Amino acid sequence: MTWIIVIALVGVLAALASAGVFMLRKPGAPTQQGPDRRMARALAVRVGLSVAIFLLVLLAWKLGWISPKGLPTGR
Repeated sequence: MTWIIVIALVGVLAALASAGVFMLRKPGAPTQQGPDRRMARALAVRVGLSVAIFLLVLLAWKLGWISPKGLPTGR
């Protein structure tokens, strides 16, 4: 379960980085999809992955795959 969440978080960071690249790239040769559309798609992927991670964590908690440990109190 931990690896799935880590891989999804890396995917979120990659989508965020690609959106930043598309935002900073100057329009060069005309393409079918401009940088604005590509940036919006990358940000939509990031939001989708974030929601999927949240739902996966809730599902894993409900099914008992993970359990909250809390913070150690030192007692």
